[in-house]
Amino acid sequence: MSLLQVRKVTKRFGGLTAVDDVSFDVFEGTIKALIGPNGAGKSTLFNALTGFDRPDSGSVVFAGAELVGRRPRDTVRAGVARTFQNTQLFDELTAGENVMVGRQARQRRGFTAALLRLPSALAEDRDARAEAGRLLRLIGIEEWVDVPAADLPAGIRRLVEIARALATGPRLLLLDEPAAGLNATESRELVQTLYRVRDAGITVVIVEHHMGLVMEVSDEIVVLDRGRKIAEGPPRMIQKDPAVIAAYLGEGGDDDD
Repeated sequence: MSLLQVRKVTKRFGGLTAVDDVSFDVFEGTIKALIGPNGAGKSTLFNALTGFDRPDSGSVVFAGAELVGRRPRDTVRAGVARTFQNTQLFDELTAGENVMVGRQARQRRGFTAALLRLPSALAEDRDARAEAGRLLRLIGIEEWVDVPAADLPAGIRRLVEIARALATGPRLLLLDEPAAGLNATESRELVQTLYRVRDAGITVVIVEHHMGLVMEVSDEIVVLDRGRKIAEGPPRMIQKDPAVIAAYLGEGGDDDD
């Protein structure tokens, strides 16, 4: 069943067309990768899917509801969460507390209840703390729960951000360069984490340059080049596609998009 339908999405910045008439589906219970050379428009497309950029044209339908025009917070509440190329943790908070921040998107308490420490707010805090611990175990980094984010290694920071995104309770998780900064051991653990996330009922879309990881975990791959979709299909087909091979062999530029 198609959980996300992207139809003819176009995004321009002045005279530059960053995403050009892109369409694809993401089916529930799968891991889909979005790849392409630097400057292909991958992160711009992620922004268009999650409300950080509004497409100039096209449609993004998630679970039957149109997302175009919604604010990022409303997209999260609809069940779509994402991470970013550059980690955005609160350095003064611990790893566990950063994950708890993600949980706030689902909490019902009001400002007064939180300020007065009413029983309802205290109960939600306990639940949020327990959920943060569970998610850090799922990611495989529970031993970092009480470490301030400022003291976390780069790879662990990225994994904490994934756990924080999961804390919003998404049906669809979009990961922007999740393997960036991870060493070989952490990358292998990330593969298992992605499988566990999928097996927990969460559909995953990843933008990633680590081709070994992409080919291992993906059910399907979409390839962008200069903003346009040039190929889509299972990993074995993508590896042999002449247009994909030509795009990567001709890769140039410094824009990590």
